[in-house]
Amino acid sequence: MIAREELRIETQGRGTYDLSDAVKRAVAASGIDTGLCNVFICHTSASLILSENADPDVMRDLETFMSRQVPDGDPTFKHNAEGPDDMPAHVRSILTQSDLNLPVSGGRCALGTWQGVYLWEHRHAAHSRRVIVTVQGD
Repeated sequence: MIAREELRIETQGRGTYDLSDAVKRAVAASGIDTGLCNVFICHTSASLILSENADPDVMRDLETFMSRQVPDGDPTFKHNAEGPDDMPAHVRSILTQSDLNLPVSGGRCALGTWQGVYLWEHRHAAHSRRVIVTVQGD
């Protein structure tokens, strides 16, 4: 059996957005007891991460790290059609992930105690992001 749900996430600009509850709801609604949940983002300037969900300092530290590795306005980048964060957003999304695969057990996502699913918006401007959740199994 396969179930699919599309999520729309309205971001307010660069930062992380917790998708855990929406993904858990999609898995529960699928009626699948055992299988895999694939979460896919349909964009090249935002990404998905599986990260700690308890301490907000983790997200701030990740952003600090990424800002040092891929700074906005880096003069080595030619692609800047949409501003100084344009190419850095693409690089950030390639360095992270466009999809996640999560086990489904007992009709639920089998996440660890401190794990959460996040959309990481890499652009400064607000965006409407599409995320597809596909659950496959028995």
